[in-house]
Amino acid sequence: MAGVNKVIIVGNLGKDPEVRFMPNGGAVANITVATSDSWKDKQTGEQKEKTEWHRVVMFGKLAEIAGEYLKKGSKVYLEGSLQTRKWTNQQGQDQYTTEIVLQGFNGVMQMLDGKSSQGQGGGFANQGQQQGGGFANQGQQQAPQQSGGFSNQPAQQGGFSNQGQQQKAPAQQGGFAQQQQGGFAPQQQAPAQQGGFAQQQQAPAQQGGYQQQQAPKVNPQEPSIDFDDDIPF
Repeated sequence: MAGVNKVIIVGNLGKDPEVRFMPNGGAVANITVATSDSWKDKQTGEQKEKTEWHRVVMFGKLAEIAGEYLKKGSKVYLEGSLQTRKWTNQQGQDQYTTEIVLQGFNGVMQMLDGKSSQGQGGGFANQGQQQGGGFANQGQQQAPQQSGGFSNQPAQQGGFSNQGQQQKAPAQQGGFAQQQQGGFAPQQQAPAQQGGFAQQQQAPAQQGGYQQQQAPKVNPQEPSIDFDDDIPF
């Protein structure tokens, strides 16, 4: 079974981050984080507290973010791994330092005090992880079609309504109902008056469409008159 080297700490920065850039352009940030542990002494009953200071090193994008948003007193959540490095002091003696390193996909930082421009609880990963969870769904809503006919609202500008459907106004007693011809934007007709013929109404044309033509009014034919008796033959 492979070993696991993972460290999680939640604490406050003891001072502002120190950011520097390597010759290849990559950023490196050094911070010091304090974690506190408190307990009550059983013998004296006094509340005691112990503070541990942790050296944390960040690389890459996390280092740039830390230098821009973190400051002394900021509360952070950190995920990284323990690494021990060897270095030589001015006296030529070898020194060893154990640090929490946030590098690669294993490095995670989350600001808990909500003072960053990313909003409260903004989290960052070192590489390959997107912030915010992706794109918002951009959907276009379409108005549902009414069953059995057209909508009562006029067609929108720049488009046409459904073609090939016709509606007839119900005929009133003693008259004729006016019919619509199939076309583009549907238009409603007023029902015929009682005892006469329906009046023709035309709705104004919508922008981007065509005005629907109404059927001509039907006039009753007059009875023909026989003139055979007046011809002098």
